[in-house]
Amino acid sequence: MKTLSFTPRDLLGLVMMLTVVTGCTEKLFDFSEAPKTGSVIFLHPDGASAAHWAALRVWHVGPDGELNWDRLPAIAVYREHAEDALAVTSNAGATLHAYGVKTPRRSFGTDGDNPILNAQGEPASVMYQAMRAGLPVGVVNSGISTEPGTACFLTAVPKRSMHDEIARQLVTSGADVMFGGGEKFFLPAGVQGHHGKGVREDDLNLIELAKRNGYTVIYTRDELLNLPTDTDKVLGLFAWGDTYNHQTEENLRAKGLPPYDPAAPTIAEMTEAAIRVLDAKDERFLLVVEEEGTDNFSNFNNAPGTLEAMRRADAMVGVTQKYIADHPATLVIIAADSNAGGLLHTHEGEDFKQPPEKLGPTEKNGSPVDGIDGTGTAPFTAKPDKTGRVFKFSIVWATNSDGAGGILVRADGMNSEHVRGSFDNTDITRMIRLTLFGDGAYRD
Repeated sequence: MKTLSFTPRDLLGLVMMLTVVTGCTEKLFDFSEAPKTGSVIFLHPDGASAAHWAALRVWHVGPDGELNWDRLPAIAVYREHAEDALAVTSNAGATLHAYGVKTPRRSFGTDGDNPILNAQGEPASVMYQAMRAGLPVGVVNSGISTEPGTACFLTAVPKRSMHDEIARQLVTSGADVMFGGGEKFFLPAGVQGHHGKGVREDDLNLIELAKRNGYTVIYTRDELLNLPTDTDKVLGLFAWGDTYNHQTEENLRAKGLPPYDPAAPTIAEMTEAAIRVLDAKDERFLLVVEEEGTDNFSNFNNAPGTLEAMRRADAMVGVTQKYIADHPATLVIIAADSNAGGLLHTHEGEDFKQPPEKLGPTEKNGSPVDGIDGTGTAPFTAKPDKTGRVFKFSIVWATNSDGAGGILVRADGMNSEHVRGSFDNTDITRMIRLTLFGDGAYRD
């Protein structure tokens, strides 16, 4: 038997229709009590723990300064476990955020070959629920477009490595805005694109398919910054792979590569353009944005790369703060799903006034230590505190993978008062539904 599913918007329409058909003059629904709804912008600086933000603060604005992230008024402690593990993978974390239910660590919108049922008992992410309700949606990523942090909201596959299929599902999803890298997964092997040749193992040219499906396809920062506001659907592919070079400092130095591709747009620029297109549709919208470099540089224990990625993530927050100032019927919510690299920043030297010129390779317990250009280099210099004092610091690493703990949720705008105390990873979906649909199930 087929199960029927209704959104709050459907039920409201049904009540109105019955009122007209039956000629009933009795007040069936108190519209003054109807839940308020608005747009949602979910920001995901992957792998960014409270310690990552603390390191960025002293480096970028000083120990007494304030980041954009610091100015978000609502705060809660994030609980990150999956169905079968205490620490999640990026794909499991994204699936938890997209569906609002506990899933296994291997999940990428699916439980192996089986679909995941959301809290409403249907195999649909919250982004597909928004699309079904006629709302515009978008995803933005500084990494490849098939990264799970955003792709899990629009695609479902048995394995994270299925980039060809993930890219195909993205192009056929119908999402209004999709920005990221990874052009290589949208073209057949050997076919020349804007940034390089395709690597798909089939003959499917997804860029041509996207154009047939009504997408404007763009490749450069100039095209992004000059994108007409009335663009209907847009696919932006701003790099052959990621928009950054996630390697160790030593490898980047040897190859003469910068941490980020200077020709590619920043995550803040992509976010601003996405908001501009979605806002022009005159409807509440859902936008999911991921700065992936915060995770990838941390997992390579690349401290300067991580700090630059964090700086870009904070600029992304700043873009949303400017938007919400003029559009208060918007929820901005930000959270990582893991603690990448187990980063810690620490002072250098027994005497604060005479830190070492060069750092040793490890702490006394063996933990790797990074300075301004990797192992064995000078310590970082913090921005001055409010008295003008300047401190030196280093970055210490615990692991090359993702761990748990030390993650905070911050929020501002509509319904942000619910972000407090202890906050489960599945509550991201509930907050999105509460704001998009006025879903009363989350109210407390």
